[in-house]
Amino acid sequence: MTITFITGANKGLGRETARRLIEHGHTVLVGARNREQGEETATALGARYVPIDVRDDASVAAAAADVARHEGRIDVLINNAGVLGPLGDPSDLTAADALAVLDVNVIGVVRTTTAFLPLLRRSADPVIVNVSSGMGSLALTHDPARPESHVVAPLYTSSKAALTMLTTQYAKGLKDIRVNAADPGYTATDFNAHSGPQSVTEGTDAIVALATEEPGAGTGRFVSRHGEMTWS
Repeated sequence: MTITFITGANKGLGRETARRLIEHGHTVLVGARNREQGEETATALGARYVPIDVRDDASVAAAAADVARHEGRIDVLINNAGVLGPLGDPSDLTAADALAVLDVNVIGVVRTTTAFLPLLRRSADPVIVNVSSGMGSLALTHDPARPESHVVAPLYTSSKAALTMLTTQYAKGLKDIRVNAADPGYTATDFNAHSGPQSVTEGTDAIVALATEEPGAGTGRFVSRHGEMTWS
């Protein structure tokens, strides 16, 4: 039985990923900061709720301890929790704005990954999937034909560029764990007031694909629903 822990799993891409992986036979642990939403999601899907706030060291440690007590290991860690931050003219951005976004989208991934590594290393085929974005790609955000080029989200885009590089470094440094990044694409979620042209199911195609690959699949990749992408 594959045991999968997903952060930010109470809504949007996280919830749909949980639903689909349960259909694939995974035991899914719904990680979420909001207890009410997390418990509702877990009950509705047939999962187990685990409280976690990726901004807080103690909360992340408590979540890992909870999973250690109940499941004893995980096979797949999906770092999905994320925040958007300010949009548009960056003239008034503050250091506090930047720290708030980075604390979830990058540092939160570091916190969670470090805390859950001992549980992953109890798996026969450990996998980490970081939910990144084409919004962090220099090439895509400079291509007028791509929707990524029409959005000004200074902190979100910067954080996702950092996350993709973090993914490559984890992939190089963690020889015993497969580490990849997923680009959901422009998907209709709360993040964008449901303006994206993709359904939430289409937006989770790459995440689900990476979480359900056979042992020995590649590491250090950036994957969309259309296939592997370059990192540029």
